[in-house]
Amino acid sequence: MTSRSNTLRYPQGTTKVGRAHVRESVRAPMTTAQRRIYEKTGVPPQTAAIDVDDPFDPSLITAAPAKKQSKYRNQKCESGGIKFDSKREMARWHELVQMQVRGEISELELQVPFILAPAAVIGGRKRPALRYVADFVYEKNGKTVTEDVKGRVTEGYRIKRHLMKAVLGVDIVEI
Repeated sequence: MTSRSNTLRYPQGTTKVGRAHVRESVRAPMTTAQRRIYEKTGVPPQTAAIDVDDPFDPSLITAAPAKKQSKYRNQKCESGGIKFDSKREMARWHELVQMQVRGEISELELQVPFILAPAAVIGGRKRPALRYVADFVYEKNGKTVTEDVKGRVTEGYRIKRHLMKAVLGVDIVEI
């Protein structure tokens, strides 16, 4: 192990000196820019000049990171100019449109907001109103049906479902 001003000598193969671990090799310290490039690419900085006769090494090029997958593995999609949060939601929309065409349901609406609690000042800060946005609302046999397409029931959804029933008296049909 060497330092800048003094050299410490130890027998070959030594891995520890007291409580300190012996490094295999000592590198010159990196500049901040070199360290950031190394952290991003994983390629150590060049310590010597690049040889012009060296062929291009494509293995040093890293691919762009893959698109981050959503938390619940849903894929956003679009149909007829309408954007949906998942393929299941889009498929259900198409089913409901067909049902409306056949006259089984009427007044089909998409992404209908409900206010569960008004805005409030909490701890001196204004908090927005609590809202629930239903995927679909329609009329069937004279009754209003509120639907939500769910792949996974989250804790936040459970609370909102409870508030929808307790505050507004609305049951949510989960698909």
